Amino acid sequence: MTDAPLAPTDDPRRELAEFLRTRRTRLRPEDVGLEPGPRRRVAGLRREELALLAGVSSDYYQRMEQGRDVRPSEQVLDALARALGFSAEESRHLHSLAAAARTPARAARRYEPEEVPDTTQRLLRTMPSPALVVGRHLDVLAWSPLAGALLGEFTQLPLAERNLLSLLLHPEADQTCPERAATVAELTAMLRAQVAADPGNPRAVELVGELAVHSDEFATLWARHDVAETTRGRMRVNHPLVGELNLDWDAYPLPGTPGPMLIVYTAVEGGPDAERLQLLAGLHDPSQGHGVP
Repeated sequence: MTDAPLAPTDDPRRELAEFLRTRRTRLRPEDVGLEPGPRRRVAGLRREELALLAGVSSDYYQRMEQGRDVRPSEQVLDALARALGFSAEESRHLHSLAAAARTPARAARRYEPEEVPDTTQRLLRTMPSPALVVGRHLDVLAWSPLAGALLGEFTQLPLAERNLLSLLLHPEADQTCPERAATVAELTAMLRAQVAADPGNPRAVELVGELAVHSDEFATLWARHDVAETTRGRMRVNHPLVGELNLDWDAYPLPGTPGPMLIVYTAVEGGPDAERLQLLAGLHDPSQGHGVP
């Protein structure tokens, strides 16, 4: 198990510091055109090397990585992002963390449960494709009939246990999801991006704490501070009734309050995966109903 802090923290300066540290230690001097030199005692770039590349003082950058009260400008953040070779998602995440670090602490707020509108529930009942409504922390809130057939017993779990990451971190998940490890890494990065937007959310604290305690795999991935804002992808499933399914998925935000998304799975028309989906639909008993919280 990693020694890095695992649960979301109410101190955004610490989150900013950890994010910068993990990214700095991944870069080698030769990756950025520097001579590695002998007798290096640290992994990746030294703090002073990164500060030089970004054009900021070593002392200022050190205070940032120590989580001290610094308020970097947009220009400094952009310079650090360029020096670290950030992707667009990582750059947005850096700016988001810095903005939170500059914001004074606020009183605890009340969080309402995530809900699926009745209109969305009606839509799910009519959808011929597998579709899920997933909350901001990857909790499965509702599903179409064919998605229920695809997920099986998972849909019978209580809401607090009906989480995509929890499902894939289960020891038996390799049997049904051949690309489980890559999917877990992707979902963890998506969760990290959501938690950064609202670190004090009690569901985030509860979920990350539980997953880190029960899964070394998750704890290691969480400590990496990877972020992703994935809106589409591909999923491969070994279903016990119809065999292997290769499905594409797209995520659509629901109207209204940011948070829950509608994820729809489709197969190429006329292909073997579409045929297997059709077979699964025929085997599914409509009397079992659709997913409700």
